[in-house]
Amino acid sequence: MAITGLGPHGERAVPADQVGLSGADADAARKRKFSVAVVLHTTMSDWAKEELAGIVATLGRYGAAVVEVIDCAFDVERQVAGLQRLATEPVDAVISIPIGSARAADAHRAIAAAGKKLLLLDNAPTGMLPGKDYVSVISTDNFGLGQIGAELLAAHVAPRGTVGVLAYGVDFFATHEREIAFRKWMATHRPDLSLVRGKFADVTQARAATAGLLQGNPDLAGLFAVWDVPAAGAIAAIRDAGKTIPITTVDLGNDVAADLAAGGLIKGIAAQLPYDQGVAVGIATILGLLERQPPPWIALPGLGVTASNVVEAYQVVWRAPAPAALLRARKPRRNMP
Repeated sequence: MAITGLGPHGERAVPADQVGLSGADADAARKRKFSVAVVLHTTMSDWAKEELAGIVATLGRYGAAVVEVIDCAFDVERQVAGLQRLATEPVDAVISIPIGSARAADAHRAIAAAGKKLLLLDNAPTGMLPGKDYVSVISTDNFGLGQIGAELLAAHVAPRGTVGVLAYGVDFFATHEREIAFRKWMATHRPDLSLVRGKFADVTQARAATAGLLQGNPDLAGLFAVWDVPAAGAIAAIRDAGKTIPITTVDLGNDVAADLAAGGLIKGIAAQLPYDQGVAVGIATILGLLERQPPPWIALPGLGVTASNVVEAYQVVWRAPAPAALLRARKPRRNMP
């Protein structure tokens, strides 16, 4: 699938599979034995676990040690404190996914000011520039994920319906891109639909935010949640209300995958490839540490998932056999001997 989104500064993406290390660079990295710290918004989600696995495996392949992983628990102040401390620690590079673009900028800038390499996931804090404040941003094509979510949902919404967008009410580039793309796709392909917005600042608020959307829009005929964890809250709220409203979301987490396979409210998922993204982050980190400037915006395409391909997609995304619940939902091929 083509990469449709642009980077934080309007950069065109370089696909992750076009960024690699030469044999000489790989040997040089192994001799240097770099130390790297990772700062994540959470380590609890399926996405984060796979992303971290890809980072750790790739850095290990090139002789770099992951000496610390910080779980910010979606708390920008915790992220700021962690980055400020890492700026004084003996690490060669820091990989971070910024939680708040403006509030977290100075703490991220402190990493580069301390002479360490900074690699960013999904987002660049306000005012920070590639080659000066950070090495690269490595991300899934979040704009493309929003387009996939819109196309998959549109097929389940009758003409002239009302569709909700369950948005992340925090200054966060990746989810904003998904929402913008969702709205643009609907405006172009389904101008008959009306869009309404609910938002949450913490994933624990997603259920209440969806309940508010339902109360304000009793005719709600579809919902797009900007990632899978809040989508689970949306499912609970819709069931609380005794309704059956189709949902699409982003990230092939286990809960939404099971709901999709079982014929639940989830009708489609725009999946990321977090392990592959982690591999790309690891390679870009090594390149940066060797003073080989990788592209400022490295991206990976999304993957559209429906009930018809959820088993195959699960294996691609998670590199593991699909759970029994997904396998039971898989329909056998026709015309088999």
